[in-house]
Amino acid sequence: MDKRELPKSPETQSQQRLRINQNVIREISFDDIVFDMAEDTTFSRDLLPERVTSLVGQHIRIRGYILPSFQQTGLTQFVLVRDNMECCFGPGAALYDCIVVKMLPGRTAEFSIRPVAVTGTFGIKELKGPDGNHLAVYSLTGESVR
Repeated sequence: MDKRELPKSPETQSQQRLRINQNVIREISFDDIVFDMAEDTTFSRDLLPERVTSLVGQHIRIRGYILPSFQQTGLTQFVLVRDNMECCFGPGAALYDCIVVKMLPGRTAEFSIRPVAVTGTFGIKELKGPDGNHLAVYSLTGESVR
């Protein structure tokens, strides 16, 4: 019997691609996730361009500011914003100017007034407030914050 290696199953090849993609960190900025949306428009995923949706599942690094909260250390989740709110990125900012970050189990972040670089897996996850309006549409499974 010939003992040649059997072809790899599609699942194995898919898992290999995922592993390879996880080793490559794509540097992006908030400018890369901007999309056109009129102020009085209700968010729909159809508004997201392909360049944004293609980032889903990608291993990325993005720089921004941690939105201040009552907790300063051991953050397991936080909102990363484009700017430190000295301008126009506070309440009422565009949906594409924030990312909800949830750190991997066992990982945490520390609040800083300085910009941070967050590495993790990008996603699209709509977060709505009590009034039904969208508060955020982007998510990041955080691996590290530096």
